[in-house]
Amino acid sequence: MGLLFIQTGGTIDKGYPAGENNHGYAFEIGAPAFLKILKRVNFKGWRHLEIMKKDSLDMTDKERKMLAFEVMNVSETRVILTHGTDTILKTAKVIAEQVEGKTVVLTGSMVPEKFRDSDADFNLGMAVAAAQNMSAGVYIALRGEVVPWDAFQHE
Repeated sequence: MGLLFIQTGGTIDKGYPAGENNHGYAFEIGAPAFLKILKRVNFKGWRHLEIMKKDSLDMTDKERKMLAFEVMNVSETRVILTHGTDTILKTAKVIAEQVEGKTVVLTGSMVPEKFRDSDADFNLGMAVAAAQNMSAGVYIALRGEVVPWDAFQHE
């Protein structure tokens, strides 16, 4: 069973490089965190797309619709999106309205994958399990739970 991982950005992929002008206070969205995580666990049978590298607060409705179009038109029926947690529900709603017949799981993290105490590995592992086992629909995998997007309680 092939899984497709799609990077959109968010905290999961953030890094805080120190530079001459920012001293490490500004962030940048780097390579998809799932690349490192999946390599560590030797996970096989997947491919990935890097669609955008944005903080989810900067994502527009037009970009959400474009993302849903991409998800609908890929060959894979099981898709995991890494996303910022601030607007994960907005994106999930657009995908649920536009994508049919696929299992789509959105996940992210409160702490960047690069940090020692990150929740990224745990959340991505949950998303992989959910994508492989849930029926068609849109789900959110965060904080030890996998729920349909419209049942998710954002804190």
